Amino acid sequence: MTPQSCFTVLAPLREGAADELRALLASMTCRPGAADPHNALVPFGELERLHFARFVVLEAPTAGDIAAYGVVPAPWPVSLAFLGDCDGPAESFLAELVARAGPGLRRIFGFCRGLSEGEDLLAWMRRHEHPASANYVNWIGRTVRQVREEQALHQALLDHLQDGGAPTSRREAPLVLRDRLLRFVETEQKAGRLTLSPEAPTPMDWRLRNAAHKVGVPLALLLLAPFLLVASPLLAYRLRAHETSDPDLDFHPEPAHVARLSALEDQDVANQFTIFGDRKPGPFRLWTMTFLLWVLNYSTRHIYNRGYLSRVQTIHFARWVFVDDRKRLLFASNYDGSVESYMDDFINKVAWGINLVFSNGIGYPRTAWLVTRGASDEQRYKRTLRRHQQPTEVWYNAYPGLTAVDLERNARIRQGLERGAMTDREARAWLSLL
Repeated sequence: MTPQSCFTVLAPLREGAADELRALLASMTCRPGAADPHNALVPFGELERLHFARFVVLEAPTAGDIAAYGVVPAPWPVSLAFLGDCDGPAESFLAELVARAGPGLRRIFGFCRGLSEGEDLLAWMRRHEHPASANYVNWIGRTVRQVREEQALHQALLDHLQDGGAPTSRREAPLVLRDRLLRFVETEQKAGRLTLSPEAPTPMDWRLRNAAHKVGVPLALLLLAPFLLVASPLLAYRLRAHETSDPDLDFHPEPAHVARLSALEDQDVANQFTIFGDRKPGPFRLWTMTFLLWVLNYSTRHIYNRGYLSRVQTIHFARWVFVDDRKRLLFASNYDGSVESYMDDFINKVAWGINLVFSNGIGYPRTAWLVTRGASDEQRYKRTLRRHQQPTEVWYNAYPGLTAVDLERNARIRQGLERGAMTDREARAWLSLL
């Protein structure tokens, strides 16, 4: 199994460089916000390990909200964020990326402060990397190659059934039809028209780190439990004191901002989502958010790693990244459907989970005991997200037209081909996937 990883490169822009940079990034797209896979600067489509990537000119239009807490707003320089999700280690992927697209990346990052002409670009990017505090992968181990090969398999089977006559196929017994499809796939593989690569072995270092993490976090929680139990009355008191005394902010996003976001969305069955905002001030909110992201990262790594984030199954990848000395949080995801359905999914299925982390951000609807209210206030929740959402200048998707449900279906089709004998009922269920 090849595990996935993510990277977030973030650097401030030179003064007054944002508009010129946006013009350059626009030259990488084939339609608003959607990357041309073969653009001259960063040909994403030639990078076989890359699932998703984006460039975002990161601004902080909501930074002034913290003044409601009696805190002077911290300055935020307009910055460039480069995010990606890839197969295998991000370190080696970035090296591959620089080797393949170094000149284009140097033009893009040349708008950032501190990159001199002769400087080692890879070293500069690594210095500006921000680790994710939590990272979600829809299906750990599902590679770009696997996705593409399994989609090609699905399409080949559909074409074969159509060429053979759908009415004829429907009259065949399930086991007979399955055998015919098995012979067809075998012929196509021998002819080199279909490839189904075997799964790569899981890297031993990742396996050991993952096992240590799986055991270490519960053990740490067990050791912390007595202290948390003793401190729980004080923590509960402090939580409710914050929840009831925090300024109750409710700002509407500017129509022009929403229009700009909308112009970049619904270009495909999948969409991108990037939000950026300030954490509520004070150590209590800082350590609450840090602790909850630590727990969330454990959950996404060991529990929600097979197609579901709690009850939501439309997300391909997501990450939560602290920036600016943990005073601000960047969240980015790749998901299926419209932004409205995306937000509704969380409201209806996992509002409590969204509240846990995002209620520590300025402007979020008030929660009670961290888990109730909050996102349940639908319109305020949606206004808050839209207001904090950032336009994504360039977004790359390695498998446009495919949803997370499609990827799972294609994987099940392949598994049905590769398993041994089936009963008539099992064959009928497998054929229903086609």
